[in-house]
Amino acid sequence: MTSTHAFWLAGRQATGEDTFDVTSPWDGRLVGKAAVPTDAQIEEAVAAAHAVREDFAATPAHLRAAALDHVSRRLTERTEEIAQLISAENGKPIKWARGEVGRAVSVFRFAAEEARRFNGGEAQRLDTDAGGQGRLALTRRFPKGVVLGIAPFNFPLNLCAHKIAPAIAAGAPIILKPAPATPLSGLIIGELLAETDLPAGSWSILPVPNDRMPALVQDERLPVISFTGSENVGYAIMDSVPRKHCTLELGGNGAAVVLGDYASDEDLDWAATRIATFSNYQGGQSCISVQRVIADASVYDRLLPRVVAAVEAQVTGDPGDDKTDVGPLVSEDAARRVEAWVKEAVEAGATLLTGGDRDGASYAPTVLTDVPADTTISCEEVFGPVLTVQKVDGEAEAFAAVNSSKYGLQAGVFTHDLQVAFRAHRALEVGGVVIGDVPSYRADQMPYGGAKQSGVGREGVRFAMEDYTYERVLVLTGLAL
Repeated sequence: MTSTHAFWLAGRQATGEDTFDVTSPWDGRLVGKAAVPTDAQIEEAVAAAHAVREDFAATPAHLRAAALDHVSRRLTERTEEIAQLISAENGKPIKWARGEVGRAVSVFRFAAEEARRFNGGEAQRLDTDAGGQGRLALTRRFPKGVVLGIAPFNFPLNLCAHKIAPAIAAGAPIILKPAPATPLSGLIIGELLAETDLPAGSWSILPVPNDRMPALVQDERLPVISFTGSENVGYAIMDSVPRKHCTLELGGNGAAVVLGDYASDEDLDWAATRIATFSNYQGGQSCISVQRVIADASVYDRLLPRVVAAVEAQVTGDPGDDKTDVGPLVSEDAARRVEAWVKEAVEAGATLLTGGDRDGASYAPTVLTDVPADTTISCEEVFGPVLTVQKVDGEAEAFAAVNSSKYGLQAGVFTHDLQVAFRAHRALEVGGVVIGDVPSYRADQMPYGGAKQSGVGREGVRFAMEDYTYERVLVLTGLAL
C-alpha cells in the first residue's frame, strides 16, 4: 500500500481531507500520495508565519545557521534515497537526480555560511557636511516579511532549497508551495527542518493545488513572492500584486555561440559534447538548457556533424538506469507539445537531422537546422530535448542572434579570446554569460536570473537574501568622531 505523505504546517506534520496521486512519468506507476491542506490549514500556516515574523527576524544567526547546517548534513546522509524519489516522481535520470541532491546540500551549506556573515552592518560617517557633525549612519538589512515561495517541477528538491534556505538565513518566515507534479521531494526538506530548533511558524511546506494559489498570492500578510516557472504565470502574479516584492525566475531560450577562433578538432569535440549533453539533460527541462546553437560560418560545417553524432550518442530510456542520459518529460502532454512544435517547424521548412519521435512522455533528442525565425520553436522556450543550429557570419551577427530572443537568462560563448569575452559580457542581453561552455552552467552561490522576459531579481543564496530584505538606516547623534 502506498503511503500518504503529510505536509508541514507551521513546523509540524499534518494531513487534510484530500490527497492526490503522484505518478511516475516514465511508467505511470504510483509513487506516493500527497495530503492536501484545507483552506483552514492554509490560513493557520499564514497566520503563524505572520505572527512569528518579528521574533524570527530577531533570532540569533547561530541558531539559523545551525539549522541550515543540519539540513545540509542530513541531505548528504540521505542522498540515494532522495535521488531515487526525485527520479521516480520527476522522471529525471538517476545520475542527474544524485547531482541535484548534491546541489541542494551546497545550497543549505552556503545559506548557513551567509546567515553567519549577512547583515553585519555598514557604518557611514555623516560629518562630510557641517550639518552632520557628530553623526554616524549605520545601515543594516531586515526581512521584508513572510516569503511565499513557489517552486517548479524540473528541480523538485534544489529549487525548493533555493526558496527555503535563503529565507531562513535572512530570518524571514517562508511558506513554500512545491509543484503539484513533484511535491514529495520538497516535503522531505520539511522532515529535516523538523529536526531543528527553528521556531514554530517560521516555515510551512504546503502542496496547494494551482487553482488555489491566487488566494495565497493576494494575501497581504505575504509581502514577498519568489516564483520560478513559466513567463505567463510569473508575470500574471506580478501584475496581480503590483505593490508586492516579486522575484521571478522565468523562461529562457538558451543560446550557445561557437565563434571562429574555436576551431581545433579538440575545441569542436568539446563544444559538441557539451551542447549535446546540456540540450538534453533533464529531458531539456531546464531554463538554461541549450536550445539554440549559433555557429560562425567558418566552423559550422565541421561542428554540425559533431553535434548530431553527440546527440545521437545520448542514452535514452529508464531513468532508474545509471547509464541513462535522457529520460521522459514530466508528462505525456508536455511531450505532445514538443512534438507539435517540431512538426510545425518542419512543415515551415526546417530540416530534421535526428530525433523527432515521441513514445508516451518520452521525446527523442532532436536536432533541427534551417528553422524559420517566426516558428514557435524559435521564439519560445521548448522545455524539451530539442536543439536548433544556425549559421552566422562573425561575432556581431552571432551576438545579434542571441539578442533577437525575447528571453535573456544565460548565454554560452565558445571562444579563446579574452577581448571577445568582455565584449560578450557587455553586448549580450542576458543575466549571465558563460565563456568556453554552454549557458547551462550554474553555480548555486552565484547570482542567477534574467533580463527581458526571463524575469526580475536574482537567486543564488546571498542575492536571494538581499531580495527578501531591505536596508534600514540608524543615525547616531552626538558622537565624537
